[in-house]
Amino acid sequence: MSDSHTYTTHVEWTKQKRAALSSPTLPTIEVATPPNFPGGHEDIWSPEHLYTAAAEACLMTTFLSMAERAELPFKSYKSEAVGTLEKVEKGFQMTKIHIKPTVVVSDQALQEKTLKLLEKAEKYCLISNSMKTVVTIEPVVIVKEG
Repeated sequence: MSDSHTYTTHVEWTKQKRAALSSPTLPTIEVATPPNFPGGHEDIWSPEHLYTAAAEACLMTTFLSMAERAELPFKSYKSEAVGTLEKVEKGFQMTKIHIKPTVVVSDQALQEKTLKLLEKAEKYCLISNSMKTVVTIEPVVIVKEG
């Protein structure tokens, strides 16, 4: 793997406070100012949602990579993330993101290993490590035998 990677995106204003976000090889999505700002829109991805989602998706992909290397057999992974936007001295800033990953394993003996891999994924998530926002996790491992 190369030591440097680039990711290209394009934004084109469409109307009001909305735009089309695209990349050469990815589907286009609509983005907009969130509804809590003047002229904002409901039910459209905002930069704040995407920022929160970037940390959440990175935690998952980092965990998946580590679980594969550790040969951890798990049944499912899901998570929920809450990003907090607060007014600070310089204006508004995303101050924290709290991620609640839930992993289901088939054996009680895998619970501790799974928790350790989630903590390791938190430590090595490259997106979270690139943010000045405080990112925390609250992992849950559920055992469902069979």
